[in-house]
Amino acid sequence: MAQLSRRHVLALGVGGALSAAWLRGAVASEAPAEVHGISAFGDLKYPADFHHFDYVNVDAPKGGMFSLIPSVRGYNQSYFTFNSLNAFVLKGEGAQGMDLTFVSLMARAGDEPDAMYGFAAKSVQIAPDKLSYRYTMRPEAKFHDGSKLIAHDVAFSINVLKQKGHPLIQIQMRDIKGAEALDDATVVVTFAEKRARDVPLYAAGLPIFSKAYYANRPFNESTTDTPLGSGPYKVGKFEINRFIEFERVKDWWGADLPVCRGSNNFDVIRYEFYRDRDVAFEGFTGKNYLYREEFTSRIWATRYDFPAIKDGRVKREEVPDQTPSGGQGWFLNTRRDKFRDPRVREAINYAFDFEWTNKTIMYGAYARTRSPFQNSDLVAEGPPSPEELKLLEPFRGQVPDEVFGEPFVPPVSDGSGQDRALLRKAQQLLQEAQLPIKDGKRFLPNGEVFKIEFLTDEASFQPHHASFLKNLNTLGIEASLRLIDAVQYRARVEAFDFDVAINRLSMSATPGDSLRTYFTSQAAATKGSYNLAGAASPALDALVERAMAAETRNELTIACRALDRVFRAGRYWVPQWYNTNHRLAYWDQFDHPAHLPRYTISDYASGVGERTLWWYDRAKAAKLEQAKSQ
Repeated sequence: MAQLSRRHVLALGVGGALSAAWLRGAVASEAPAEVHGISAFGDLKYPADFHHFDYVNVDAPKGGMFSLIPSVRGYNQSYFTFNSLNAFVLKGEGAQGMDLTFVSLMARAGDEPDAMYGFAAKSVQIAPDKLSYRYTMRPEAKFHDGSKLIAHDVAFSINVLKQKGHPLIQIQMRDIKGAEALDDATVVVTFAEKRARDVPLYAAGLPIFSKAYYANRPFNESTTDTPLGSGPYKVGKFEINRFIEFERVKDWWGADLPVCRGSNNFDVIRYEFYRDRDVAFEGFTGKNYLYREEFTSRIWATRYDFPAIKDGRVKREEVPDQTPSGGQGWFLNTRRDKFRDPRVREAINYAFDFEWTNKTIMYGAYARTRSPFQNSDLVAEGPPSPEELKLLEPFRGQVPDEVFGEPFVPPVSDGSGQDRALLRKAQQLLQEAQLPIKDGKRFLPNGEVFKIEFLTDEASFQPHHASFLKNLNTLGIEASLRLIDAVQYRARVEAFDFDVAINRLSMSATPGDSLRTYFTSQAAATKGSYNLAGAASPALDALVERAMAAETRNELTIACRALDRVFRAGRYWVPQWYNTNHRLAYWDQFDHPAHLPRYTISDYASGVGERTLWWYDRAKAAKLEQAKSQ
């Protein structure tokens, strides 16, 4: 029988259900080994005594400022503004970069699909039934005020996020039963039976807050008070809606950990906020910020000819994106009766001319998205395999017959901007759905005129809608575009108060519990979720559960391909486009590792490690200053 220390036995005796759960798992067989890392399927690249990740420059110098505009966002964050330093709840517009101020139990490796290694926790023991994870904390971990970071802080953080965190966090924590500190050094996290495969990874990556700090403060409020963190950076200067700076903690306790060596090299990381992308571009040319990832092909093709580009002061670079691109598109709100019929949704698909849009507006820079798992092995191709059919057969008659054949692929136009053959197909589908046309206007079955409002908060997207709206109007649909500010946009989208809105389904290389936020009935009914279309079906729910329960990577691939078929057959969206490269521009005073990691190492980074893996080059910066003075 496993031998437990007296200290642990005493703690378990008074610790309640969570502690008892660990005890049951631990005594069921020999005590599980203490391990330095975890992954979805148990595979780890780095041994227990590894010194640093292979992709970092362990000798990278510290110093300098790195400034940028937001390119990714999470939870309540916006690309264009902020008014709160609480980025993990629903209220307010959370500041970008707040993740830099916190640590988690474990940290991701950027050259493995999902592996994590000890961060605030130095090791973990996994119960034989895999429903309890017991972490041993690092004794050197501390908060920015010098107080120790202990297991009680971890337990508080997990439990408060489950109860009061952003709805997206709560959805992904459904299978986390809770956490309990056995003592200052040991915390047990317990999971529900049949929990998703990646839920322990999600739990290990959650931010750790100070229990003492929140003893007299509400956790779920929007606030400009700086929360007490323990990460490599702390909040510095900021002006609401304009900028926020993060200052490197010079004597940070975690600087020499294997997961941190060669990282967090800048003295200051600063986010600048602009309400307009064109104005933001002008800000970059004027050196108001120093790094930019370009998402607008028109700007990349036509506007990177300013003097600093020509004389080499600004460097351009394209870095291959080998990670899943996910699926970006216009999502049709099926909670509204006018979009309930899949034939109507398919007809809308035929009205979008990607080939014309790509050629005319985007300089041929993009490929067409067809799957939420785009740019990965999880995309369904051809007829279902026998393994896929085994998962799909129980739903025959409940899902379109198409699911059992070739998956839906968006139509390819003649590139004219108004492909008559495709518009005829759309017209036929609308007629079949009992949407007649009279005097040039399309009517819904209830007798109302068919109107569609596209919602956006980005002026740069207006040209991409023009041809689409024109074709819809040709079909008799009164289609219009409404441009609103970022705060109003987020409020309306989170409340599902829209006809059509743009969203991007971001998928990891090993998707698991996050699938719930995009595809399930629960997410469809949860305000603030990423299931904008309101996709809700027993088949999707079941396939999400199957994907989360996969015990091998092959099983995961099969389940996701089956899920892909059902989702695409539902015509919940009009797929847009994706780029296979990161387009980067930066003032030439930085450097980065020769081989950037394949996988995104943070949910708040673009995938090239710009905030954490790059460094300030003093020689290049001096050369820039010399050129400026000439």
